[in-house]
Amino acid sequence: MTTPNGTPAPDARGRGIAFFDVDETLIGPKSMFSFLEFHLRDGSGPPGAYERAVARLKAAAARGVPRQDVNRLYYRLMEGESVEGLRDAGRAWFSEAARVPGFWHAPVLERLRRHRAEGDLVVLLSGSFFACLDPIAEAAGAHWALGTRPAVRDGLLTGEVLVPVIGATKGVAARAAAAVRGVPLSACTAYGDHSSDLALLSAVGTPVVVGEDATLAAHAEANGWERVRSGSGDPVPALPEETHTSRR
Repeated sequence: MTTPNGTPAPDARGRGIAFFDVDETLIGPKSMFSFLEFHLRDGSGPPGAYERAVARLKAAAARGVPRQDVNRLYYRLMEGESVEGLRDAGRAWFSEAARVPGFWHAPVLERLRRHRAEGDLVVLLSGSFFACLDPIAEAAGAHWALGTRPAVRDGLLTGEVLVPVIGATKGVAARAAAAVRGVPLSACTAYGDHSSDLALLSAVGTPVVVGEDATLAAHAEANGWERVRSGSGDPVPALPEETHTSRR
């Protein structure tokens, strides 16, 4: 997982923590696929590379390959890529993608800003990685971004990862972050859109279901969880650059 930069968030210790899933929760698109398309079609792959990569990942999912293993397959596509090159590509991707209507899920971004204004530590949790998460975290005003961490050797990605931040791992990460900050889980809030976010939502005192996932909707109905329905995805201006966001 991408680690925080070590700079304490203003007034965050002892207050709440707000955890946000990223893809289809805080933002509309799936960042990993959006970035991959941008990267491979920007001269980093042969013609048709993106289509072949997506077909391979979709075929694995259709065979019932677990979500975390599909996540691992994605990062094998990055074998041999340089960390700095991917950082640069991520910034270029974000600059283009964030201008597209629907990139930000406006109601959730507004919630993030409210948590930050109230002094909560804002943490992004995602199976995505630094190339996507760092610019998103900076623009949104998140303090930390915890994502799947690719293995690196001599500045190049090996194609392997440590632990995919998928499913139960998100719940583990939330509990660890709360313990590190000395914040009770009852004072934490989490936002997620997919059944794989259930471990995260179940770990905190205030779970918020985003969108229309049937599994999460059933849990919300049974347990009285708050819901944020799918709504406006119009672009929302980012906060001024006054945040301490995560860096690897």
